[in-house]
Amino acid sequence: MTVNDHLPGPAGPLPDGRVAVLANPTAGRGRYRGLLPAVLDRLGAAGRPVDLLDAGSATRAGAACRAAVADGAAALVTVGGDGTVHLALQAVAGTDVGFGPVPAGTGNDFAVGTGFPVDPLAAADVIVAALAAGRTRPADLARMTGPDGALRWYGAVLAAGFDALVNERANRMSWPRGRRRYDLAILVELARLRPRHYTLRLDGVPQELEAVLVAVGNCPSYGGGMRICPAADPTDGLLDVVYAGPVGRATLTRIKPRVYRGTHLDHPMVHSARARTVELVAEDIVGYADGERALPLPVTVTAVPAAVRLLR
Repeated sequence: MTVNDHLPGPAGPLPDGRVAVLANPTAGRGRYRGLLPAVLDRLGAAGRPVDLLDAGSATRAGAACRAAVADGAAALVTVGGDGTVHLALQAVAGTDVGFGPVPAGTGNDFAVGTGFPVDPLAAADVIVAALAAGRTRPADLARMTGPDGALRWYGAVLAAGFDALVNERANRMSWPRGRRRYDLAILVELARLRPRHYTLRLDGVPQELEAVLVAVGNCPSYGGGMRICPAADPTDGLLDVVYAGPVGRATLTRIKPRVYRGTHLDHPMVHSARARTVELVAEDIVGYADGERALPLPVTVTAVPAAVRLLR
């Protein structure tokens, strides 16, 4: 089996082989640090060998996932949040390897969006049952492609507007630490807020727009439950696009809390659409996918049906 060069069919039995586990001990700000032994014990009950991968850094973790898939692992399980999931998806996308996310991070939007329980041990039990039965269920992924051919998969949402700018600023800051750094980045970017010009092509049909917030969703939420694309369905073969037009700071501040409920789509300056392929062009914006720094715009995002086999 090769990696990322074909797509699995609609469904199928899980092949024999070991279960590779990628765990992030710092996920969820460390509150799930003691969870891993219980998850490993549960996975072992499925009757397959279980190997814990080297996750000393993001680079090593990604390489370990790719190596596990190339070496014939039947399944890859993550214990962490969306960042950990994002690393693993780069290895399992387009393969027959089963994938199971145990939600143990600050944001667990892909796991929740694809139907796994919020409780980590309950999700582990779902994964174990699928492993024991040799069962997988197909789900879509989004494939980002840059103009130079650079490729990145994601499972939840691509942020390509205000939220991406906030993430980019927060990542450049060395102070303060933790959540306060992100809060400060929000204040700075709000002070600098201005509409940006985008060229948006939905299945080849272009439109020019001025917007402050743009998101392309395979799943409904990002940022730990913000339902930015509330109607997104990771099994329909489509991407949901949501954008807020040229609003000011006060209006954006009023819209943002409504995102948690998904009611922001009722605002007259918020627009949504669906497409199989979305082309996004704008200057000086780096897209953030699953909360992780991905590719600078311009990018082409394509919904790829059945790109991942979920252990459900």
